[in-house]
Formats: sequence, C-alpha cells, structure tokens
Amino acid sequence: MNKKILFGSILVIFLIGTAFVSIDKVPNENFENTVSANSAAPEGELKWYVDLSEAQVVAKETNKPIFAFFTGSDWCGWCKRLQATVFLKPSFKEWANSNVVLLELDFPRRKQLPPKIAEQNNQLKGFFQPKGYPTIWLFDMNLNAEGTQYEINALGNLGYPSGSQPGQEDKKFIANADQILAKRQ
Repeated sequence: MNKKILFGSILVIFLIGTAFVSIDKVPNENFENTVSANSAAPEGELKWYVDLSEAQVVAKETNKPIFAFFTGSDWCGWCKRLQATVFLKPSFKEWANSNVVLLELDFPRRKQLPPKIAEQNNQLKGFFQPKGYPTIWLFDMNLNAEGTQYEINALGNLGYPSGSQPGQEDKKFIANADQILAKRQ
C-alpha cells in the first residue's frame, strides 16, 4: 500500500540543521562488519547510517529507497536475532548493497544517543509509529516541488521473518522485502 505524506517544516528545518552535523560512529556495536556513516564500506560489508539527512543524500544519488531499521540495540532480543539471522548473512549484505540505503533508528535503554540523533529517531518513530521492535520501513523521500517539505512515499514495512525455516530467515526476509520494493514507482 503506497501512501504519500508530507512532513511539516519542522522536519525540513531539522534535516537542514543536521545536514552539517557529522556522526562518526558505528551505529550498533552488536553489528559486526558494519562501518560508520563517514567511511567507505569495504566490498561486501554493510554501511549503516544513523543520520537521515546523510541517508537521504545517498538515496537520492543512487535512486535507492531508505531501509529504516527501528531497533532497541541494547535490549531488544528479536532485534539482535534479526541481525544474526539476516543482516549478517552474505545474502542480505549483497541484497542490501544493491537495493537500499540502510538507516538505523536506535532506541537504546542503557546508552545515550547524541541529542540530534535521538530527536530525529523520535520524530521518525512518531511518523511511522512502529508497533514493536524490530520494525523496518522501506520508503522514498524527496523535497516537494516548492522545496519546502519532504514527501515520504512509504512502500511498506517488515519485521522478523516469522515462519521461516531455521537457517533460512535471510531468504524469507529478502523475498518479503522484494515484494515491497516491487511496489516502488
């Protein structure tokens, strides 16, 4: 189901303000083989952004949708399981590098995020309203014709690939994600 929604000028101001902020950290220490937003990803590895404005620039340049991973990195067992059974698998890495721009939206309990990233994550949580963790939203985001508001084309969402055969979670997850990407206009 496609839905187009306009973000208010508050998000535009926020994105413009954060476009000049550089975050140089691995978004989640539980992700092995990931890289920071400001470094190049070695071939076959994943590059996770934590700043929406950085992810948006890359998405626009590459004509790829954003893959927003809502997680509780230090408390969510299903998030950690999704990372281990899907995100760290070579099949997912290849798929992600070819098809999407990865954005981690973390909601930790025992560590503190930089204030601008925490604010951004809360705004996106309010917008997408994930029902639980992990939740992944695939979406396109562009400025409207006037250049005053962002338009979001939410393609669809995913969670942990329930019902998959043990050891085959990555295949089911990718198949589900491909069904969502097929809706992309």
